[in-house]
Amino acid sequence: MPKIAIVILNWNGEVLLERFLPSVVQFSAAADIYVADNASTDDSILFLQKNYPNVKIIRNTVNGGFAKGYNDALEQVDADICCLLNSDVEVTEGWLDPILKAFQEMPEVAIIQPKILDLLKRDHFEYAGAAGGFIDKLGYPFCRGRIFQSLEKDTGQYNDIKEIFWATGACMFIRTNVFRELKGFDADYFAHQEEVDFCWRAKNNGYKIYYIGHSKVYHLGGSTLSNMNPKKTYLNFRNSLFSITKNLPRKKAFPIIFVRLLLDGIAALRFILQFRFKHCFAILRAHLGFYRKFGKMYKKREKTKFLLKYYATKSIVWSYFVHQVKNFNILVKD
Repeated sequence: MPKIAIVILNWNGEVLLERFLPSVVQFSAAADIYVADNASTDDSILFLQKNYPNVKIIRNTVNGGFAKGYNDALEQVDADICCLLNSDVEVTEGWLDPILKAFQEMPEVAIIQPKILDLLKRDHFEYAGAAGGFIDKLGYPFCRGRIFQSLEKDTGQYNDIKEIFWATGACMFIRTNVFRELKGFDADYFAHQEEVDFCWRAKNNGYKIYYIGHSKVYHLGGSTLSNMNPKKTYLNFRNSLFSITKNLPRKKAFPIIFVRLLLDGIAALRFILQFRFKHCFAILRAHLGFYRKFGKMYKKREKTKFLLKYYATKSIVWSYFVHQVKNFNILVKD
């Protein structure tokens, strides 16, 4: 059996640890459990020391967000497989067994995610990951079970094992040697969509990513930044442009970036019509942030074979907003 570690990134999350850590401890006997603390200023460390002395604590010196936080933490973890688990996830009995079995039976698979259900609406998929991540030709991410804000009810339609394009950072299992080979997450992302970039780089390097629907967890979501937070809008729009720049051939990346900038402008106008002015300015800031770091991102392009058939559909925006397709299983595959 491979040695597995569960690594929970924490920043001022004492309340979340108190609520969600019990299920992780109860149902994860096969794993070592770590909490990687991102320089919290609350009593998270004291809470762990008092109540969970067997949980190992990693103290990061700064709050480098999701990306740098995990990069720093995994340097101190001794395991063959690491589960990167959000602090607001409730796990279930037997959740590790199908994951470990898949890693043993499929050596070519480097990354796995389980089924992600909504903690507050437990018969529905959850926004961050659902039943596995995909992207369209323009680099917009979406999931089986979640397209934009539309969430499907879980009726067993995704109780399968399937290759996917990206796995959610809310609960991502990864072979530690692959994480280190790819030099971890891109710390310039800070948070949001760094897992899409990481999985894209893994794909470009020949690794496979899978969804295992026989393992399930429940995610609260929005504990760090809710979907209504303009900072999340800023990070999502900027980081998505970063990923296109880094992971596609130049002759494909530049036209797609041009189209994305235009579509982002339409999204900004939509926010204005909804009187969500802070989100409109967040998109403007995202573009300025992208321009400012474009040269740096371009230099990060790896000298490797780019994956040309990376997308599940040409335009999820067109399918969703024009054709009103809100279910992955009826999505037109191109």
